[in-house]
Amino acid sequence: MAVIIVIDDEPLQQDILKTILEDEGYEVYSASSAEEGLQMINTLIPDVVITDLKMSGMSGIQLLDTLQEGISRPAVIVITAYGTITSAVDAIKKGAFDYLTKPLDKDVILLIVKKAIERIELLRENQRLRHELYDKFSMEGIVGNSRRIKEVMEVVRKITAANITVLIYGESGTGKELIARAIHYNSPRRTAPFTAINCAALPDNLIESELFGYEPGAFTGATHRKIGLFESTSGGTLFLDEIGDMPLMTQTKLLRVLQDKEVRRLGSKDTIKVDVRIIAATNKDLEREIEKATFRDDLYYRLKVVTIRLPSLSQRQDDIPQLAQHFIDKYNKEFGRQIRGVERSALRLLMDYHWPGNIRQLGSVIERAVLMADADVITIDDIKDELSLPTVGTTFDIEIPEEGINFEELEKALLKKAMTKANNVAAKAARLLRMSYKTFWYRFEKFGLNHPNKP
Repeated sequence: MAVIIVIDDEPLQQDILKTILEDEGYEVYSASSAEEGLQMINTLIPDVVITDLKMSGMSGIQLLDTLQEGISRPAVIVITAYGTITSAVDAIKKGAFDYLTKPLDKDVILLIVKKAIERIELLRENQRLRHELYDKFSMEGIVGNSRRIKEVMEVVRKITAANITVLIYGESGTGKELIARAIHYNSPRRTAPFTAINCAALPDNLIESELFGYEPGAFTGATHRKIGLFESTSGGTLFLDEIGDMPLMTQTKLLRVLQDKEVRRLGSKDTIKVDVRIIAATNKDLEREIEKATFRDDLYYRLKVVTIRLPSLSQRQDDIPQLAQHFIDKYNKEFGRQIRGVERSALRLLMDYHWPGNIRQLGSVIERAVLMADADVITIDDIKDELSLPTVGTTFDIEIPEEGINFEELEKALLKKAMTKANNVAAKAARLLRMSYKTFWYRFEKFGLNHPNKP
């Protein structure tokens, strides 16, 4: 139920308004002066305030000025005589929602009050959602305490306030967009838009129109003006995901935007100034793409003012228990479940798994487990199918000679063969042997198989 405060030093008009609004089901309070009304406002935090402009003591305009300084501002409707409409217009310029003229009309009162309540509810909902975004993407919202993720977050803390471009490297599912949002929502640009676009998801002929917009007639089918993402995101942050897949022609235009801080819609001769922070992300080796002439070196150096390299989930196994609990809490709320956690053997399985889909895959596995679990904890049976684990009884065709076999030599040979097959990428070699990254390196170094590329 909406709360309304009526402020008027004329008792009859105060009673008329109170009666009309209470008959509609509103919770209405009245005050005979602006000073008394202000005390009520600070206590009751109303949705709407209806105040006369001319009163003894503090005027309606002075009250309006005071309310603009508050944190939770109500919608203010002012009352004025027909001959002083100018005063009402001045009040609207100062932030009033609308005005009523004497003599008061019941239908007009109810219509304006209804619109005022709808507006204040919308504003408060937007404010609530904005605070949720700030909380979700705050530094504390990034889950994990491993050394690798702490190093990433230390870099993020240092660069949020700086208006610089950032290049994020990471495998699919490692949380590149999450880090980009954390940078934005902890920066001075937090109240402006954050816009994300996947450069690999759009055909070459559409990505430019999405980024830069177009004028009517710019190409076949362009019947109206389209505002591009650079314009609509001005003041905020534009996240270019999978930038390694951006066409060369678009790369050239992007470089020009970074240099000149202006864009030109397709089909237009005019340029438009924009103020956009660029955060780019990729799972490709851009230096190798430069060698292949598929990525511009000058754009690369413009983007990599600061480079963030996100570890794969297999490189931050210590975070898996915390991440798993984070997803359990999330999906408990979504599905109305009360799963307490993951049993020890299942947790060990999660930590030893190689996670080719990284955090996104872990979230998907936990989502299904929370939904389908029969007990109040997640067991191996709840996750084994999702992890595509080999069944018990899998056999290997290995010949054992009469004189026996040196098991350590066999293990050593397997480690070396896996590393060769994985092109000396340890994480991939660990996945081939269904080992955790940490276990693989422990065994690898145990046999003196030191690798020069170990992080």
